[in-house]
Amino acid sequence: MDMTEKVILITGASRGIGESAARLFAAQGAKVALLARNEDQIATIAGEIGPNALAIPCDVSRYWELEAAVNATIKTFGRLDVFIGNAGVIDPISHLAGTDPDAYGHTIDINLKGVFNGMRAALPGMIEQGSGTIITISSGAAHGPVEAWSAYCSSKAGAYMLTRCADKENRDLGVRVLGLSPGTVATEMQREIKASGINPVSALEWSDHIPPEWVAKALIWMCGPEADAYLGADVSLRDPDIRQKVGVA
Repeated sequence: MDMTEKVILITGASRGIGESAARLFAAQGAKVALLARNEDQIATIAGEIGPNALAIPCDVSRYWELEAAVNATIKTFGRLDVFIGNAGVIDPISHLAGTDPDAYGHTIDINLKGVFNGMRAALPGMIEQGSGTIITISSGAAHGPVEAWSAYCSSKAGAYMLTRCADKENRDLGVRVLGLSPGTVATEMQREIKASGINPVSALEWSDHIPPEWVAKALIWMCGPEADAYLGADVSLRDPDIRQKVGVA
């Protein structure tokens, strides 16, 4: 899909899915804002992409930081066409009875409140211009329980409902909202899961996971009208038909 002159903002852009998406969107002609807490890493990536990339240090759990990042993106590139809420964490991986409450709250702050903060910051401008796309990175964990992942499952389920609510409220205003459930992806998060040794996901081999570049391709496809059938829902990259459409079958 031709993304020339489109402006994309991606959270969690310092590595994995976020980094791959930033690089691929830019290769397709887009202007990209990379958000993450790791200032040095996103600055390096933005420097490698070139003048059409902007690095913005940001903690998604703080609304004012995301609001400032959206404003900086619009000031630099003139508009915002796509917001991708990718930032997320898996810890704490532990049984509910022994989970650290502060660690649990930290996950909710990033995985759930971070998605809300991004939507809240991006929506007013998109509504005003009468167009825009918001994509959340969802998970199969949003739809079913996984042993020792109560924080992750709960936060992703909440983010899925945010996707549905945002679609219901804003589709008629020209804003597209949908989620992507990629399956297991070869990122640092899978190394953390592997190290935990808990539940069947930790038993998977590295070769079982899809590359983050597949997810990036799916995100670009989701920006186009062919994905409109999935508005307010999750696109599953496990689905062979979706893989065919995205071009990673």
